[in-house]
Amino acid sequence: MSRKPRRAPKSAIQRSDLQLGRAVEWPSTPEAARLDHVPNPQRHTNYVVRFTAPEFTSLCPVTGQPDFAHLVIDYVPGQWLLESKSLKLYVASFRNHGAFHEDCTVMIGKRIAAEIKPKWLRIGGYWYPRGGIPIDVFWQTGTLPKGMWIPDQGVAPYRGRG
Repeated sequence: MSRKPRRAPKSAIQRSDLQLGRAVEWPSTPEAARLDHVPNPQRHTNYVVRFTAPEFTSLCPVTGQPDFAHLVIDYVPGQWLLESKSLKLYVASFRNHGAFHEDCTVMIGKRIAAEIKPKWLRIGGYWYPRGGIPIDVFWQTGTLPKGMWIPDQGVAPYRGRG
């Protein structure tokens, strides 16, 4: 006797307005990119979510040359979780965007914070050297909730060949 697989009830995660689970166009600019969020089923529990984007690229606003960074985003969710596919699309939208390292890093942190309103968020932008100088940029919202353990972001300072 063959059984039909049970379909899960349509949840908030399966909303038709999300980019998740369907083909979408790559956003051409960070402003055109959407950041989706889904309800946090553990919103009364403090915990840390980490996203790592080790191959982030943008353009130098002066020379038009590509810049590369390793981004680490840590946040303590509130009511919402950041949906990862939309984050990937948002991050990719910077590939043709000209902005300084500091602007890209802080812009990403502020946009995520505005969209999901986390209890706390920090972003570390570890930029690869240009002109012989690596730039690391850090930004965070507010104060970390009491009792939270936040692991080191795990990106060593740039040491060149030494």
